[in-house]
Amino acid sequence: MLFCWEIRVVSIRLVISACVAICIEVPAIAQQSDPYVWLEQVNGTQALSWVRSQNAKTVAVLEKDPRYVGLYNDARAIAEASDRIPVPNFLDGAILNFWQDAEHVRGVWRRTSLESYRNPSPQWTTVLDLDALAAVEKANWFLRDITCGEPTEHRCMLSLSDGGEDAITVREFDLPSRHFVSDGFVLPRGKQRTAWVGENSLLVAREWSPGELTTSGYPFVVKKVRRGHPLSEAQEVFRGTPGDGGYGVSPFALDDGIGHHAMFIRRPLTTFESEHYLVVGDTVARLGLPNKVDIQSLIAEQVVVKLGESWKVGRATFPQGSLIAFDLNAATHDPQHLKPTLLFAPGSRESVGVSTATRDAIVVTCLDNVRGRAFVFRPQPDGRWNQTKLDLPENATIGIVDSDIHSNRAFLSVTDFLRPSSLWLFDSGNNELAQVKTLPAKFNAARQEVEQFEASSSDGTQIPYFVVHPKDMKLDGSHPTILYAYGGFQLSETPSYSATIGKLWLEKGGVYVLANIRGGGEFGPAWHEAGLKTHRQLIYDDFAAVARDLIARRITSTRRLGIEGGSNGGLLMGVEFIQHPELWNAVDIQVPLLDMLRYEKIAAGTSWVGEYGSVSNPAEAAFLARISPYANIRRGVNYPEPFIWTTTKDDRVGPQHARKFAARLSEYGIPYLFYEVTEGGHGSGANLEEKAHTIALEMTYFARKLID
Repeated sequence: MLFCWEIRVVSIRLVISACVAICIEVPAIAQQSDPYVWLEQVNGTQALSWVRSQNAKTVAVLEKDPRYVGLYNDARAIAEASDRIPVPNFLDGAILNFWQDAEHVRGVWRRTSLESYRNPSPQWTTVLDLDALAAVEKANWFLRDITCGEPTEHRCMLSLSDGGEDAITVREFDLPSRHFVSDGFVLPRGKQRTAWVGENSLLVAREWSPGELTTSGYPFVVKKVRRGHPLSEAQEVFRGTPGDGGYGVSPFALDDGIGHHAMFIRRPLTTFESEHYLVVGDTVARLGLPNKVDIQSLIAEQVVVKLGESWKVGRATFPQGSLIAFDLNAATHDPQHLKPTLLFAPGSRESVGVSTATRDAIVVTCLDNVRGRAFVFRPQPDGRWNQTKLDLPENATIGIVDSDIHSNRAFLSVTDFLRPSSLWLFDSGNNELAQVKTLPAKFNAARQEVEQFEASSSDGTQIPYFVVHPKDMKLDGSHPTILYAYGGFQLSETPSYSATIGKLWLEKGGVYVLANIRGGGEFGPAWHEAGLKTHRQLIYDDFAAVARDLIARRITSTRRLGIEGGSNGGLLMGVEFIQHPELWNAVDIQVPLLDMLRYEKIAAGTSWVGEYGSVSNPAEAAFLARISPYANIRRGVNYPEPFIWTTTKDDRVGPQHARKFAARLSEYGIPYLFYEVTEGGHGSGANLEEKAHTIALEMTYFARKLID
């Protein structure tokens, strides 16, 4: 995709008018050559030398703070604690878990029985030790994903990442023997997806020939790979185009546990629109679904789908955000003319989360005014669905951990700000629901309470937010406060129990705020769509409105208010840093997008055009120029000193944004702190030590800015 102001159209008049429209809006700095493009060379010698010097400056400040050591020790102790709830996965008739601690920095994949898992101290058997594997193979391996074949689930494709990057090496693993298959499937490093077709075949999307990737760096060609045959003999099944949006073409499989198997291919057209295809043998047929859907599960030959847009079928209209189902057998014979049935249509303050299948039921999570609910749906002989609400704790976030299509069981999680997270086991066969594990309290929550408020945004929309604060808090504006939000990609931010926030912030008298701004999915697809592309300023106005409301309520003040966010939330932080430097005293900018005029040329940037817009569109380019943090830094403005951090191995957003932003601040003589983690992909570190280190740096920064 082109980046520059050279817009290619037939009419010269259009070229002139388009250029005028853009140039009026573009800040002067955006029209100049970029002096920091050299920092976009992720592993360039000069760039890495700059990173090392920046890291040294920041470490000299934050690690020398007398509070740092205590914060790091607490963060590491929390991360490596053995009394965490081991996240369970149903697999091969057992419970498997991936675990990291002080002795297993990269992690160990292990298994036990369900009976043993329910005990306080399960008896684990090691399946794969990643630290040992990394030592033997002299590679910085981290486990990214596991895809096992049905119905036996004996053979699995393990996705191994070098240092946490999105590019992976995929190797076949045998669960019974606990070894990699000596002559099994091996897919060399790359951004790729796999799905089992049968015991001896895979559908694979990857870069088959050099350069055969989308403009965002993801695969668009799917081939069938057969056991014992080289990749060069793989048979092409599906081909998208280099201009496909999103994260590239993906094959995936669904099973219902009673013998029905469905193969699909998802072809993203934009960030949020995709075509879906049904694969039957060597035939690939497009399904007659809307472009904004999420195929989630299969039960009794019924394919369950979440709608991202309303869908009119005959005389029936299924609302945006609904959960529907269609018959797999009928779709096989006539994929274009589907006859859906409705499971659930959310109300105006509700949204559907995710759904998962057991052998005979669908378990669904929902939000009602950002408070969790869970329901069970069972298909009936007349084509309707029976609905039952699960009796789980109120005013909490309900999550689905895993489900088993070979039984009636599902694990669910319950969490909120102050109540230690718990794990529940549900049996849809007899409706038995029982709490099986609870996280021990990691901080003293007795003095804390949670309130939900609303702030009025620039267009009058009421924006909900949660405040976690001391029960005896005086409304005098004196309380150190961290405000967090994300605001993008229809991701809902809900209450959760954070040991690090509790121990490292709340116990020390701090206040924590979670804002449910637009761009998320808290109230369904419409809440997200309200802030897409050139409407995005509403998201930033929402966040500023919450900050002003906090100050107006005298919960905090500008002097004591800090903000944080990562990835898309890092962009949010950058925009707020530029647009409202008067509102806060600390800005924690995590693995961010910041150069919105070049984001399409960096890492996976073009996959997000559906969210942000494109510089190839005059109106969208003008808007991006107005809000791009990198393009709008100004000399002479009294900005708060930000903490900007990123990771070298991040091949999704990329460290380029954070580097260039810091370099521009340095050029203008604006104080800042910058840190780049050398491993870890799109996150705070690849192992527990690195993550604890990053957290300690952040909390030291907040303490210096908001408490001192």
